[in-house]
Amino acid sequence: MITAWTVYGLVYLGFAFASEAYHVWLLFLIYGLFFGLSEGTERAWVADLVEESKRGMAYGVYHFFIGISALPASLLMGFLWRAVGVQWAFSLGAFLALVAALLALVLMGNTPAKSIGQSAKH
Repeated sequence: MITAWTVYGLVYLGFAFASEAYHVWLLFLIYGLFFGLSEGTERAWVADLVEESKRGMAYGVYHFFIGISALPASLLMGFLWRAVGVQWAFSLGAFLALVAALLALVLMGNTPAKSIGQSAKH
């Protein structure tokens, strides 16, 4: 997830300063890498964080928070885009993604890696 959030942040930074159409196309291709790195990993992470009997509820809560945060995030992006410009809007998204990656690295970077499907119980 740290790699995925870092890719996301760098792509958003690229969008902030893209000046040619081919820049945008290249960034969209790399943006696909972010989704490839994150979608399955996030779901596996959710599964590893809860007991097997509670996974359905955990996925529901996970998707609830993804859905409920998407509208305000999109509104904020649109507001910033119109108020201060595309560079500031994408730069804020890049900054927040890179901060998330850094926090994850600091807070979880020293924990041993677990294989997918292994229980998170101690």
